[in-house]
Amino acid sequence: MATIAPTPVASAPATPDRRPRRRPEWSRGATYVALTIGLILTLMPFIWMLLGSFKTQGELLQRPITWWPEQATLDNYSRWLTQLDYGQFFFNSVVVALVVVLGNIVFCSMVAYALAKLDFPGKKVLFGLVLLTLMVPGVVTLVPMFVLVANMGLVNTYPALILPFLAGPLGVFLMRQFIMGVPDALIEAARIDGAGEFRIFTRIVLPQCGPAIATLAILTFLASWNNFLWPLVVAQTENMYTLPVALSLYSVGSNGTYYGLLMAGSVLVVTPILILFLFLQRYFVQGIAMTGLK
Repeated sequence: MATIAPTPVASAPATPDRRPRRRPEWSRGATYVALTIGLILTLMPFIWMLLGSFKTQGELLQRPITWWPEQATLDNYSRWLTQLDYGQFFFNSVVVALVVVLGNIVFCSMVAYALAKLDFPGKKVLFGLVLLTLMVPGVVTLVPMFVLVANMGLVNTYPALILPFLAGPLGVFLMRQFIMGVPDALIEAARIDGAGEFRIFTRIVLPQCGPAIATLAILTFLASWNNFLWPLVVAQTENMYTLPVALSLYSVGSNGTYYGLLMAGSVLVVTPILILFLFLQRYFVQGIAMTGLK
């Protein structure tokens, strides 16, 4: 009696191991070393500026250079805070920066909402003009803006420092990219319920734009706080100087540059920006990631 050989069963193909491979320890260590070196190189100028602000003019000019102050002094900060009108300069910078930030948040958001969610003739052309103005250097518009401000009689006033920067193309682009991600269903439902466009904008759209608004606020505050050329042109008396203008005018004399005074003033200028970024860095990173801004 013939025996029937069993039919071989085909083995199932082995599934590939898709688990992520762990990087070797030496690779991770090399990455940390490279990042640490990059961090040190980035911080070195700021550390030098901070330490130099406590040095005398003679020590800053001596060779070889010294990192740690041999005789630390607060004279540079004392001159800014007592002999110079630092309080007025700081007040001017704060007023200009805060009003400019508020104006950009309001006006850029309004324009962005119209470009993102409303349909009207010339919408694409208008957005193209916004992108085109991003490519125009600010120095090109300096003379026309000054002529316009002078003809309006606003030279050496707060409106002259504020009005030209109340809305910018970068802010419009940033907010538009974010508002494009707001679901249209929410807006349509609000329209069906009888809500007007202004109410939709303030009650539905803006509350969802927190990261983008924080990003816009940081970028605008930074640009306004560090703005030097325009305040130098339109601020013609000491009581209207902002911090960058005062830092330039009082740190450079006819006999040379007062490096200690310059570094102390730079520390006083940079500190508010660092504090603002530390408080809003989470929203800043989130806003950049969600808008796709590179």
